Amino acid sequence: MDFNLRTVNVTRYITPLREGGSLPALAEADDDFKYVLKFRGAGHGVKALIAEFLGGEIARYLGLPVPELVFATLDEAFGRTEADEEIQDLLKFSQGLNLGLHYLSGAITYDAATNDCDEVLASKIVWLDAFITNVDRTFKNTNLLIWKKELWLIDHGAAFYFHHSWDNWKTTAITPFTLIKDHVLLPKATKLEEAHNEFTSKLTENSIKELVNKIPEDWLLWEDKSLSPEEIKEVYFQFLSIRLANAEIFLKQAQDARTTLI
Repeated sequence: MDFNLRTVNVTRYITPLREGGSLPALAEADDDFKYVLKFRGAGHGVKALIAEFLGGEIARYLGLPVPELVFATLDEAFGRTEADEEIQDLLKFSQGLNLGLHYLSGAITYDAATNDCDEVLASKIVWLDAFITNVDRTFKNTNLLIWKKELWLIDHGAAFYFHHSWDNWKTTAITPFTLIKDHVLLPKATKLEEAHNEFTSKLTENSIKELVNKIPEDWLLWEDKSLSPEEIKEVYFQFLSIRLANAEIFLKQAQDARTTLI
């Protein structure tokens, strides 16, 4: 699996996308494609970008439909002409390496009341979100799009929530993910055991190590921690490896939550 993302230079800020508190934006890059840009200068900073990168690339590795991720560079002069002071500040503090998701033009938000989802795909997405501890993908905020009649996964920036406190990552790694009870696709996830068997055989420590090693060092220079970039990478690697080795724990949690639901 190739975890090497393309790098693009952002050439035009088009419009803010004011969902949530992170102020993502629609932007154009020097490859003439449009991207939903996630900024390092937003609320949760580079940790949200790391979660987006790891969550999105794990999903892609497992064969789930995710828009292409790219590293997106903002020049220091970018945004100086922006009239909105809040956006201008965001762009100023986001100079350097950010993250972009290929923009799915014409996509609509998934609505559980009107859109269907295959039971196998639903089960795979539920398993993924339990694995990466993704607190988003609820009925209120599905983070799913319908594009060209297919379901696409977006926005994994709220995953790996342990890294905001950091101290209890070993405990979190073996903790059932109780918030899975709120997952928008849980009612349709009748094939959790099958998804579990497929994904635990496909994911390996080697693939996890390869992915974690691709986290840009620029995103690992944390002022609030004394850890080196290599030490931070090792924690992400250990978290994912331990969680994978104990996947039965969050699988059972999801199965029990679904039983209660139905």
